[in-house]
Amino acid sequence: MDAMRPLAVVTGASSGIGRELARTFAANGFDLVVCAEDAALAAAAEELRGRGTDVTAVTADLAMYDGVEQLYAAVLATRRPVAAAALNAGVGAGGAFVDTDLADHARVIDLNINGTVHLAHRLLRGMVDADEGRLLITSSVASLAPGPFQSVYSASKSFLQSFAQALREELKDTGVTVTSLMPGATETDFFHRAGMDDTRLGRLRHKDDPAQVAEDAFEALMRGRTRVVAGSVKSRVLGAAVKAVPDRVKAAGQRYWSEPRAARR
Repeated sequence: MDAMRPLAVVTGASSGIGRELARTFAANGFDLVVCAEDAALAAAAEELRGRGTDVTAVTADLAMYDGVEQLYAAVLATRRPVAAAALNAGVGAGGAFVDTDLADHARVIDLNINGTVHLAHRLLRGMVDADEGRLLITSSVASLAPGPFQSVYSASKSFLQSFAQALREELKDTGVTVTSLMPGATETDFFHRAGMDDTRLGRLRHKDDPAQVAEDAFEALMRGRTRVVAGSVKSRVLGAAVKAVPDRVKAAGQRYWSEPRAARR
């Protein structure tokens, strides 16, 4: 039976958009290899198994080289081709650049950029050899603008946006597709973990539903779309409108939403 079901890899699967992506893949007949670094992954995996899904859960820190290799070894151990992968694990660091620990900035780069590039390289080789596969990379609408008070995070998402589109062009003559997921502000633990509780964005009452974001992402991935601004109509309108705005204006707007209350003058 397992050989008849497609296999998907989902990172950041213990909560938020990643957990909803895993649920969506499971609901659509996929077995799963799921990964996160925290203890909540075990409960997420058990829930998925309760739906009749074969699940391999890997607790690993994808900001570390060895963590990515640990996950990839678990994928290889299934002896099954990867039909789809959602590279969703990511972290933010809010606050003024000079006031934030360098280690926090480095972790954003190590997880969002290095970990994603590393895992994409490992998984895409198999997909290209099979001439079949779908890769989803979670960027953000934040990739479209400079991000004062989350400068490294926004830059990391710009990198992922460019990276996804470059891969898509390279692979256009193969059976492998690459889709960029661009969510707006979503109701997850992201803002708390990024230290952004005291910002207008963190306190925003009506954030997008992560389940809706995951559904939009899955549909776009299965259709082989280039990218998707997922979630509410508000987020989609924002994603379309921001392209025409000068960077200095976008930067001022981002500052309004991301500047901590204590830093405002």
